[in-house]
Amino acid sequence: MAQEVKEVQEASTRATWSGKWAFILAAAASAVGLGNLWRFPYLAAKYGGGMFLFTYLVLVLTFGVSLLLLETALGRKTRQSVIGAFRHFGAKFTFIGVLAAAVPFIITPYYCIIGGWVTKYMVSYVTACPAALADGGDFFGGFISSNTESFLFMLVFMAIVFIIVALGVQKGIEKANLIMMPALIVMAIAIAVFVLTMPGALEGAAYYLVPDFSKFSPELVINALGQMFYSLSLAMGIMVTYGSYMRKQDSLTSSVTRIAGFDFGVSFFAGLMIVPAAFVAMGSAEAVAAKSGPSLMFITLPEVFNTMDLTWATVIGFVFFLLVFFAALTSAISLTEALVSIVSDGTHLSRTKSLIIVMIFIVAVGFVVNAGYNSLSFIQPIGEGSTLLDFFDFISNSVLMPIVAILTCVFVGWIIKPKALIEEIEISSEFKAEKAWVVMIKYIAPILVAVILITNILPFITG
Repeated sequence: MAQEVKEVQEASTRATWSGKWAFILAAAASAVGLGNLWRFPYLAAKYGGGMFLFTYLVLVLTFGVSLLLLETALGRKTRQSVIGAFRHFGAKFTFIGVLAAAVPFIITPYYCIIGGWVTKYMVSYVTACPAALADGGDFFGGFISSNTESFLFMLVFMAIVFIIVALGVQKGIEKANLIMMPALIVMAIAIAVFVLTMPGALEGAAYYLVPDFSKFSPELVINALGQMFYSLSLAMGIMVTYGSYMRKQDSLTSSVTRIAGFDFGVSFFAGLMIVPAAFVAMGSAEAVAAKSGPSLMFITLPEVFNTMDLTWATVIGFVFFLLVFFAALTSAISLTEALVSIVSDGTHLSRTKSLIIVMIFIVAVGFVVNAGYNSLSFIQPIGEGSTLLDFFDFISNSVLMPIVAILTCVFVGWIIKPKALIEEIEISSEFKAEKAWVVMIKYIAPILVAVILITNILPFITG
C-alpha cells in the first residue's frame, strides 16, 4: 500500500511533454541514431537494395510499431522509468526492469565515445584539408588509438549532452529536438539530392529503390528484423521512460506510428545518400556491402567526398558529419535521460544529483572502454581483433536487448494480460488494431525476437 501511495505521489510531480508532437520528436530523435546512418545503408547494399528496403518497411509497420506501442503504453500507465514500471505490477517482476535498465548503462559510455569520433570528424572538415581524412584509414586509426585526444572529444560530446539533459524535459530535450530533428531531415534530403547529381549515382539509386524479388531470402528478413529492432530503441528502457512523460490525452497509436515513420524516413534518406555515393566511388553493391560500421562512415565516405573538388568536399563532408553528430547527439540524450530517470526513481534523489551520478559513471566507464584502443588493446574479449567497445556492444545489443524484449512480451502477453495496456491505449484513442496487436505481442513478436537472439549468439557458441 505504501509503495502504491509513493508511486501516485511521484506520478503527480513527474515531468511531462508539452504536447503530442514534443513526445513524437523526442522519441523519433531517440530512434534515429548511428545505426540508421552506418548500418542500414550497408545492409541495404548487401541484401538486395530495394528488396531489403521493402522488407524493412513492412517489419517496421507491423513488428516495430507493436513493440513501440507496448513499451510506451507501459510507461504512461505506470508513470515510472523501466524498473519501476515492472515493479508496479509486483516486486517479483522487478528483475525484468533491472535487465532492461542494464542496457542503457552499458550502451551510453561507448555510444559517447563514438559521438566523440563524429565530433572530431565534423571539426576536422573545418580545420583540415578533406584529403587528410581520406588516407585509407590512417587518420581514423591514429585518432581512435590516441587515447588522450579521443577521450577529450568524448568529453566534449558528453558536455553537450549534459547541458541539454540538465535543462530538463521541456526546456532541454524538447527544445533541442525541435531544432535538431528538422535540421537532420533537411540535411539528409539535401545531401541525397546532391549525391544523385553525381555521375553514376543513378545506377546506385536504382539498385537501392527498385525491389528485386529474386533476392528475397530468410537471411535478408533476419537482418532487416535485427536492424529494425535496434534502430527503434526497443528494449532499452528509453520508450518506457519517454512514455512515462506522456499526457493522458495524447494518442498513443498515432504517436508511435509517426515515430516509426520518422525512423524509416531517416533510414531511407541515409541509404539514398550513402549507397549511390559509394556506388560512384566503388562501382557495385558488392563493394559497398564489403564496408560496414566505422569503416564505412569514417574511412570510405571521406574518400568519396575527396573525389569532389576542394570546396564541395569540405562543405559536403562537414554537413554530412554535422548530420551524423545530430543523430548521435539525439540518441545519447535519450540514453542519458533514461539513466537519469532510473537513478532518480530508484534513489529518490533530485534530477540534478542523479544526472551528476550518471555523468560520473559514463566518464569512468568511457575512459576504460576508450583505453581498449590503446593501453588496454591487449584485452580482446570476443575474439582476435575485438575491443572492449565490441564486447559491450555485443552484450547489450546482441544478448540483453533480445532477452528483455522476449521477457516483456511474455510479461504483457501472458502474465498481466494485454487488456491491462489496451485500457491505457484506449484512454486517448480508439484502438482499431487491438486483435492484431494481441496476436503480435503474444505469439509472433517473441518468436521473431528469439530468432534475432539465436542468430546473434549462435556464431559464438559454435565457434
